[in-house]
Amino acid sequence: MRQSLCGSRSFVMPDNSSQRDRLREDAQFRILRMLDENPEMTQRDLARAVGVSTGGMHYVLSALVEKGLLKFSNFRASDDKRRYAYVLTPKGVAAKADLTKKFLIRKLAEYELLKAEIDAVKGELSDAELIELKGLSKRG
Repeated sequence: MRQSLCGSRSFVMPDNSSQRDRLREDAQFRILRMLDENPEMTQRDLARAVGVSTGGMHYVLSALVEKGLLKFSNFRASDDKRRYAYVLTPKGVAAKADLTKKFLIRKLAEYELLKAEIDAVKGELSDAELIELKGLSKRG
């Protein structure tokens, strides 16, 4: 958000490459976080949770393995020996910690901008409209 010359606030759109980088980092963060909590998740489950295709998830997991952030391990509890667990390597744990910090910084900044915008819009409403809005938000 920045102040324009006429005093109104305007949102500055990030360039596509930095936006793409943030989306990639968010996806990597979510994948590493989920696998840290549940290494036995299937590619299909991960893809569904992150919102990408199973083929796309295979590509991302392969890249994370290639970077040394994940390693494949046979899933011992399964009778199907084709099942793998995706285990974070020490490098993967460090990357997850770094991505967690970046994620939190970015999301807290987004939250502050959103909160400021909400407060500004609320300031434009009458008391009656605010009461009505509170009633509607409690129902939904």
